[in-house]
Amino acid sequence: MILIIRKKANQEETKQMAEDYEGYIKVVVDLEKKILAGGGEFHADAEKMLIADGSAQENLWGGGLDIESGQIDYNSMINLRPTQNNPSREILDAGIRKKFDEVVKRLLIND
Repeated sequence: MILIIRKKANQEETKQMAEDYEGYIKVVVDLEKKILAGGGEFHADAEKMLIADGSAQENLWGGGLDIESGQIDYNSMINLRPTQNNPSREILDAGIRKKFDEVVKRLLIND
């Protein structure tokens, strides 16, 4: 299930987002609005939800979270953006990665 998360996800929301991949949540972060869409089978579906919610595509970056270890990854087809100097599935820019991390940690990782 894909959910748009604007404030810290609770245990039930985390469980719902992790349904498609046990222990792992695919995540699309809006770096401008500092929100995310998590869950689902494809990053593109979460990206569409955020765009429908008013996000701009150029602010959306994909990756994932292993909810057991807290490890964040930056790999998604939606990250292939030669026009934004990102010719890879990985988020290459350290500044974008840092912003991505901040949103994921604030909304999904319990301290």
